[in-house]
Amino acid sequence: MTVGQAGATSGLGVARPRADSNDKVRGVTRYAADVPVAGLLYARIVPSVYAHARILGIDATAALARPGVVAVLTAADLPIVGADDMRMFEPLARGEALFAGQPIALVVAETEAAAEDAVALVTVDVEPLPPVVDLVAAMDTDSPLARLVPIMTGDDEGGESAKAAHAAVGGVGAELEDEELSANVVNRKRYVDGDTAAAMADAAATVEGRFETSWVYQAYLEPHAATAWLEHDGTLTVATATQGIFYVRKQLARIFGRPISKVRVQSMPLGGSFGSKLLIVDPLVAGAALVLRRPVRLVLSRREDMAATNPAPGSLIDLRIGARADGTLTGLEARLAFDAGAYTEWSIEGISAVLIGGPYRWTAFDVRAYGVRTNRFGTGSYRGPGGPQAAFAIESLIDELAAKLAIDPIELRLLNLVADGDPMVDGEPWPPLGHRQVLQAVARHPLWLGRATLPPDEGVAVAIGAWPGGKEPAAALCRLNADGTLTVVTGVVDMSGTDSAFALIAAETFGLSVDAVDVVGLDTDGAPQSPMSGGSVVTYSAGRAIREAAADARQQLLAYAALEMEIDPADLEIVDGVVRPVGSPDRGRTLADLADELHGFSNSYAPVEGHATAAQKSLAPSVAAHLAHVRLDGQTGAVTVLGYVVAQDVGRALNPALVEGQMRGGAAQGIGWALYEALIHDGEGQLLSGSLLDYAVPRATHIPTIDTLVVEVPAPDGPFGAKGIGEVPVIPAGAAIGSAIVAAGGPRLRTLPMTGRRVWAALQEAARA
Repeated sequence: MTVGQAGATSGLGVARPRADSNDKVRGVTRYAADVPVAGLLYARIVPSVYAHARILGIDATAALARPGVVAVLTAADLPIVGADDMRMFEPLARGEALFAGQPIALVVAETEAAAEDAVALVTVDVEPLPPVVDLVAAMDTDSPLARLVPIMTGDDEGGESAKAAHAAVGGVGAELEDEELSANVVNRKRYVDGDTAAAMADAAATVEGRFETSWVYQAYLEPHAATAWLEHDGTLTVATATQGIFYVRKQLARIFGRPISKVRVQSMPLGGSFGSKLLIVDPLVAGAALVLRRPVRLVLSRREDMAATNPAPGSLIDLRIGARADGTLTGLEARLAFDAGAYTEWSIEGISAVLIGGPYRWTAFDVRAYGVRTNRFGTGSYRGPGGPQAAFAIESLIDELAAKLAIDPIELRLLNLVADGDPMVDGEPWPPLGHRQVLQAVARHPLWLGRATLPPDEGVAVAIGAWPGGKEPAAALCRLNADGTLTVVTGVVDMSGTDSAFALIAAETFGLSVDAVDVVGLDTDGAPQSPMSGGSVVTYSAGRAIREAAADARQQLLAYAALEMEIDPADLEIVDGVVRPVGSPDRGRTLADLADELHGFSNSYAPVEGHATAAQKSLAPSVAAHLAHVRLDGQTGAVTVLGYVVAQDVGRALNPALVEGQMRGGAAQGIGWALYEALIHDGEGQLLSGSLLDYAVPRATHIPTIDTLVVEVPAPDGPFGAKGIGEVPVIPAGAAIGSAIVAAGGPRLRTLPMTGRRVWAALQEAARA
């Protein structure tokens, strides 16, 4: 029997709950802030109250006199030896505060209360500097600099690997040196193909617009948290809520100049992340533990988390597109400016520059992208980084073009979809993707078919989004236990239920029930090399390694069983936990019996333990089409989302429950992007929406029932055809809701979020016109 065909009862394709769902619902799960550690010290940050300031001195005398306070650490106290334009190398501001909320000092005490009280006693003497908070003004040559003190950088290995963790695009392009811009413009990229002027001249219709998006907080339940201590042999150990233990280990070794063998990272259960939890608090607790030689824990408060971490950046996109009378797209001209914040390590303008073309063919295009340093946060990679911003612009204009040409919006999109092998904006070929299938799925949905019968204040619209996918090398181990069960060993952090998918892959490959598979995540000292959880990489890359490790273990077991049963291994199969000759099920032996023999004292056969390493060579893009049904209140501008449909190509739905959960969760976050969420600063760089009282996250009552249409276009190299699915479901939401507002008789808004106030103002402006 071919590997992967034996596991009839594995549960592949059957909806099942996450393996950890019961513990989380019951409150049994222990997160990074919950685990007791002997001799633990508690840390609190002293934040900058200025968005930009020169630090002249720090007086900790009063704080140190507070009972229970052990130390007040500044940047000069941390044993950092590396340097790069990455926030992880500057966990405490060194000489210059770059954003309001940036940690300037770290108070460490015997109790959290003592540390909290002492923070207010630390006096920071500063010279305020002009803050740079306006994205457009920051690019002008007369703009003040967002950073005065230059960074002595080493190689860019960390920054490049950080960007590559999210999407394998954006690597090719002409640098932009022909424009005179301020030194705040830290990244420039240009993609050009063909004659855009001629393409626009060939167009029967053109549309254009300026699109603006806000900074958006990931709004996870658990704030950033980590604990660090030194082992007896001097190993620095960090237990952290993180998305990637091997990435954290590598960077901590670089930051503190330690051998990788002397850094150990343990992943704790994640209470949500969405691209945020990477090396914000880890360097702080690691540095403090190295200095104080005691365990140190830092758990950010919600206000600190919102002000001092790494949300999705704001953006400004100028876009113009054209099409012939028959709907064939011609030219695309785009200028994208992304707020890189205080550091450039996660700047995402390169990804968005590729996604701005959508999954469409263009006769010619000219795309310019800029990353701009400002005095706001540090940039993070929220789900589908760069995708929601790009899709909001391109999909809004595609709908406008359809209206101008009097062509059905779905038909216009279908007419211009890329074919397999067509180049992306960066020249990389598009792998096979299910863009046509998801559009056809929503075109058949009753919500789309019945849109003409809706009341005049309601509207339905469509948008599509694509995510190119990512890939990372991975390794895995699969062990047969003495009772006939399997243990899969990995270093992947389970951020979205991937452990459940791994168990399905191993069970299907080996030939036993998924209930007989246990997935164990070890720390960096024991786990096989594993990719970071992000960018829709994990199932696609690590899942392949797990499948090959399980296949290796299966062949080892069949070889042993063949000896015991005096039969050719090729004539054996594993079904329902029984090894049996093909065609003679009554002669089978249970896995439990064989495994027990293998673990006996007198056995001379090698243990059954499969090992595999894998490296994906191709991308597996994911694509989603959204339908949004909204009602518009013309008196107040309030927009209510009445219905929502997500059709997504998932490759292969290993566990439909998890797949649909990702689709619904991404769409819900997309509704937040579209209508509610914005981190707002004033002109001095002070965060005005820095708590959940001021920052609007959609409630359950704001989210309608989300209809999911699972489309399966198998990825050729994915495990059983599966691909990553977590990034794309957030991407089309802003454009779909924006066009639905237009369909409901409202204005075309080009700024996210489309709050009731903004809609009302646009309605009033239209009435005056």
